[in-house]
Amino acid sequence: MKMSDSAIVATGIGKTFNGNTDNAVVALDGIDLTVEPGEFVSLIGPSGCGKSTMLRVFGDLISPTEGTVEVFGKSAAQARLDRDYGMAFQKAGLFDWRKVSANIELPLELAGWSKDRRSYRSAEMLSLVKLQEFADHYPWQLSGGMQQRVAIARALSFEPKLLLMDEPFGALDEMTREHMQVELLRIYEQLGTTVVFVTHSIPEAAFLSDRVVVLSPRPGRIHSIIDVDLGKRDENTRESAEFFAMTTEVREALRSVEAMS
Repeated sequence: MKMSDSAIVATGIGKTFNGNTDNAVVALDGIDLTVEPGEFVSLIGPSGCGKSTMLRVFGDLISPTEGTVEVFGKSAAQARLDRDYGMAFQKAGLFDWRKVSANIELPLELAGWSKDRRSYRSAEMLSLVKLQEFADHYPWQLSGGMQQRVAIARALSFEPKLLLMDEPFGALDEMTREHMQVELLRIYEQLGTTVVFVTHSIPEAAFLSDRVVVLSPRPGRIHSIIDVDLGKRDENTRESAEFFAMTTEVREALRSVEAMS
């Protein structure tokens, strides 16, 4: 059987927590989604609709109750073992007792990279996220946005083909969040990494994505998939009529979803 060339192929994914009990919760039902290499796909929907659950199934952090997930033609479990993806969460998850460079080097250290190779790679990644001068700082000495840039650098340090991101900018103030969105797109375009991104923010989904996947209330099902064509994006994109039209389309899809609950 020919293996898929797609980044992610999810087929018939369902997830039930506390199955076969009185407290069973069906989080996802009948999820079919294909993500192509180099795509930026956002997941959006009402609170509790299963966005983060879906991302964790893709990343083999939890197993689906039903269905299958392939990541670059492999099982999600094998892709995790092969380090085909990195993950970034709302909290940067940095270790305060390790310097910034040492935080970035941690997954490389666990993978058995030599000290010189780790050092060279962390310097590369700090340059990528424009934090070269902070290599010897500790995380608690950085702002929230800078900490998230370090977390992204760490997630990308071993050159994964796929980056899974769960509301990484959710705790930031609006101006910092918008700046981080531009920075993420710069890194994404430079590396050509595939990204799946969970967000609650309609403007964020519209600004970042090639496609926006709108999920229904629990149990999470795919309500609609919206194609986004805004060309190359920068700070001025948010002032354009095209961006306003895209945010309106996503908002109307979400209103349709909320009317289902």
